[in-house]
Order: sequence, then C-alpha cells, then structure tokens
Amino acid sequence: MNRTIITVVGKDTKGIIAKVCTYLADNNVNILDISQTIVHEYFNMMMIVDMTKMEKPFVQASDELTKLGESVGVQVKCQREEIFDVMHRI
Repeated sequence: MNRTIITVVGKDTKGIIAKVCTYLADNNVNILDISQTIVHEYFNMMMIVDMTKMEKPFVQASDELTKLGESVGVQVKCQREEIFDVMHRI
C-alpha cells in the first residue's frame, strides 16, 4: 500500500473538504481515515490515503494539492507515511 498523510490547515471556508476529496476521487486516491476539526474560525484536517491506484507521480499530485489549497486559502501538505513516521518519532 502506498499510504500518504495529507494535512489541511487554514481559515474555515465553504467547500474545503469537498474540493480536496473531489481531487482525490478524480485521481483514484482512496481515503483510509479522515479527521477534521474547527477551532474558532480555523480549520484543520488530517487524512491518511492510499495512492496505489493514482497514475500521477507523487510530486505532481502534491504540487497540485498545494495549488488547490492556495485557491481555497488553506495550506495542504502531503507526506509519504514512512517520512511522516520518521519525522514524528519521539
């Protein structure tokens, strides 16, 4: 499985989840787990996704998600699971 951690952070606006999830569905990315919270007007979402069936290279998808986030006014970050795990090891 090609698991990736996607985080989305920024001011809450309509359509953030819809736009990110639509992009993922259009690119054959399966959402394995998702958590989102809103604290005051700030939106935070973390997703674990499987990119095994995606036909685009990881870097291209990551860049496209970053641009999608910018168009909505949020930051979108993608990290491969193994790199995320190493970075957050205590």
